[in-house]
Amino acid sequence: MDVHCQKVIPAMKTMKDFERFLASSYMYGVLLEVHISQLKSVFHYARQHEKKLIVHTDLIQGLSHDEHAAEYLCQEFRPYGLISTRGNVIIKAKQKKVLAIQRVFLLDSHALEKSYQLIEKTQPDCIEVIPGAMPHMISEVKERTGKPIYAGGLIRTVDDVERALGAGAVAVTTSNKELWKHYENC
Repeated sequence: MDVHCQKVIPAMKTMKDFERFLASSYMYGVLLEVHISQLKSVFHYARQHEKKLIVHTDLIQGLSHDEHAAEYLCQEFRPYGLISTRGNVIIKAKQKKVLAIQRVFLLDSHALEKSYQLIEKTQPDCIEVIPGAMPHMISEVKERTGKPIYAGGLIRTVDDVERALGAGAVAVTTSNKELWKHYENC
């Protein structure tokens, strides 16, 4: 089973979110805002519940957001994957053989072109497009890069999820618990 089999990937901002994820049938989840001191217990409980975590390295409190932090996370906790906007983190994740997900913010045409250059350099395994509520951009990024696309950010409804998936996203990352519930047994 791989992460692409889940239409929705729960994104957890709090320990309460993490507890809800542990009790769910989801196998894969994205760990967003967590303090470095909580990582050991979070990974311990995730493994106990046979869950696989993708860590958003840019949002770990108390940890630098560079390749050294990525190396530490990979060596100490062996996450299923790492998400980052930073190219050096993506390169390190690939070296450590964990799923490398390049997060791309669709701010304007200039930012998009810069993102394409970064993707060409880092060759991530997947790309997370933010905001994911822009189906035509999901299609464009997928076509231009040939990489699996996750859609995240501003996904609020079932229709938003379906439009993102219909545009070519393999999954949607969301912190919206109603969407978690809706797609849990799909």
